[in-house]
Amino acid sequence: MTDAIDRDLYERTKALLEPGDIDLLGMVVHTDLAGQEDLEMHELTVALNEVIADHAEKGETYIYAGNDDTDFASNQFQGLTLDDEAFVWECQQLLRQGTFDLVFYYEAGVDQEALGADVAALDGVRDVTLVP
Repeated sequence: MTDAIDRDLYERTKALLEPGDIDLLGMVVHTDLAGQEDLEMHELTVALNEVIADHAEKGETYIYAGNDDTDFASNQFQGLTLDDEAFVWECQQLLRQGTFDLVFYYEAGVDQEALGADVAALDGVRDVTLVP
């Protein structure tokens, strides 16, 4: 986080993790994907869904886009379990300085360092900032 935009994104992400109904952790996934690489960003989001769900040990999940929900913004997604549609993660896809940053929130209890390492190993990921 060497510049003000990364610091601002980190601080805004951290503020969203304030205590609520469930304890959350988060991460900012900085990608090499340019603004015109929407399909690749979607594929990376699908891969991230699998990695986060695996670490959360919640079972099989699907990605909910919220197109039928006025409480959702564009580029906001949730990972929900197939069995009972329980929350696994939520993300925002942001275009920052010409590349996509994906901000994920998920229920606390995962091994944050191991999750971060697995995410960092995915194609298209430039860096991962973990948010406690």
